[in-house]
Amino acid sequence: MKKESCVVLLSGGLDSTVNLFEARQEFQIELALTFDYGQRAAKKEIEFSRKICEILNAPHRVVELPFFKEFTKTSLVNREVEVPLGVDCNISDYKTSMKTAKLVWVPNRNGIFINVAAGFAEGLGASCVIVGFNAEEGTTFPDNTQEFLTSLDQSLTYSTATQIKVKSYTTKKNKTEIVHRGTELNAPFNLMWPCYDSASEKCGQCESCLRFQRALDDALKFRPLRDLEI
Repeated sequence: MKKESCVVLLSGGLDSTVNLFEARQEFQIELALTFDYGQRAAKKEIEFSRKICEILNAPHRVVELPFFKEFTKTSLVNREVEVPLGVDCNISDYKTSMKTAKLVWVPNRNGIFINVAAGFAEGLGASCVIVGFNAEEGTTFPDNTQEFLTSLDQSLTYSTATQIKVKSYTTKKNKTEIVHRGTELNAPFNLMWPCYDSASEKCGQCESCLRFQRALDDALKFRPLRDLEI
């Protein structure tokens, strides 16, 4: 029996990459989409997403959304605002995480991404859009939650003739659990780009890098280093 197909949102980070590898177990990957909305990390996200798709022989496309800079002051897009780094990011403290979340929040980013992807999905005959959300960041970013996905499912029954569904395999998992699942799926951790910037190397100091590294460190306590290619 032929598999249903899906469109995957891929940034090249941990969550989206593991969801891509999970999706191929259930669906045919019709297309992986990477968005360039003027974010600092765009160059690297595109580069690493392409490499990941090459491993799976999955079609990949970059969608440019240059208008984001017209309505957001976020540090991810506005170079005049500093991205919180190092001591300004305490990922173990909820109050600090809420504060830093405001500095990297992009208005309706996931809503726009998913609606664009749903258009591609309907046009290409896919039945589902796959996204990479997680429980850890869902505590500070409401658009990383299952409740958000459920509301989009309801909305898309009206805005798509084929009633496209939205799915994430990791909404109830923290980053460490996602790493564990990624190892089971043979996801390429060495090709993931979690960083908020596009320097030659990951900065290791932004909140996204810190969460990624903590998850790897936690996972390695239970799994030999040689089994986790980083």
